[in-house]
Amino acid sequence: MKITGFECFIVPPRWNFLKIETDEGIVGWGEPVVEGRAHSVKAAVEELMTYLIGKDPLRIEDHWNMLYRSGFYRGGPILMSALAGIDQALWDIKGKYLHSPIYQLMGGACRDSIRVYSWIGGDRPSDVGEAAKKAVEVGFTAVKMNGTEELQYIDSYKKVDEAVERIAAIREAVGSDVGIGVDFHGRVHKPMAKVLVKELEPYRPMFIEEPVLPENNEALKEIAKHTHIPIATGERMFSRWDFKPILEEGYVDIIQPDLSHAGGITEVKKIASMAEAYDVALAPHCPLGPIALAACLQVDATSHNAFIQEQSLGIHYNKGNDILDYIKDRTVFDYKDGYVKIPDGPGLGIEIDEDYVRERAKLGHDWKNPVWRHKDGSIAEW
Repeated sequence: MKITGFECFIVPPRWNFLKIETDEGIVGWGEPVVEGRAHSVKAAVEELMTYLIGKDPLRIEDHWNMLYRSGFYRGGPILMSALAGIDQALWDIKGKYLHSPIYQLMGGACRDSIRVYSWIGGDRPSDVGEAAKKAVEVGFTAVKMNGTEELQYIDSYKKVDEAVERIAAIREAVGSDVGIGVDFHGRVHKPMAKVLVKELEPYRPMFIEEPVLPENNEALKEIAKHTHIPIATGERMFSRWDFKPILEEGYVDIIQPDLSHAGGITEVKKIASMAEAYDVALAPHCPLGPIALAACLQVDATSHNAFIQEQSLGIHYNKGNDILDYIKDRTVFDYKDGYVKIPDGPGLGIEIDEDYVRERAKLGHDWKNPVWRHKDGSIAEW
């Protein structure tokens, strides 16, 4: 079997899908994208795929190493996201060729389902108590929200109080048994992060996510001294080498690699195993489309330290299209009692509605994240 061609489809709301074709008629799908930089990743995919035309798609490990190591300049969000989508599509082909879900090819499943959480609140969170209550009413047992709006290096206690009040409102609305993930989204700098984590502790968050920007991960050591809340990070880290120092330092409790950013199934499985050796939990980042979610679930199935999965159904970014729109069997991602079953069809376990993908690709998208500024005019972290 040989790779004969590929196509990329920029589709709403903010995704890029990759189709890889073979001479035996088997096709694989991947989701190589960086939110807000879809066209840049598409260009990188087109460049990398020139190495794979005519090659055997089943040699995934060799292709991964060739695409990564043969480049003198490597890593980073664009190249690793392009590689991630290619890797997902190759695994999809291999599973279909062998009539097996991907997790069976990685040693078999160690779980039948995994807990999922629902996003609430939007970029500038409001009415989160009511939103959390609605999420619980439809069956979710955990939610996640952005904890703050923009914060300066040193900011007012009014903003701290507002953030705490939002978490308090959720806890009051849903009770003590529902998990609450609080995403600082890299908007918070070390001085204010130390204040916030301490103030939030009485409300028992499930985790604090990206309490500081990943380029400031050394600050996690000090932040961890101020709280017992589990600390999560990793959505903007792109390889096992990026994760190595934070695992060695021991101040992170949950890693959140993204299957569409961190080198795909091949790389995230390795990252997950590294984390397990350090007694660190896995919660893959996935505010993306159905292909990315299916890839996450295949890794979750085989990773003992996976404990919860992000998913984007109904997320505030999904305007115009949602994750179920692009797959033929919408029941594959049915959520029951806060859990989703691991897809057990061949490959990724989902069937893409290619006709609909092509239709929506005619519209495309040019999604960009907001540009925020502080009151003084300086750029704020989104």
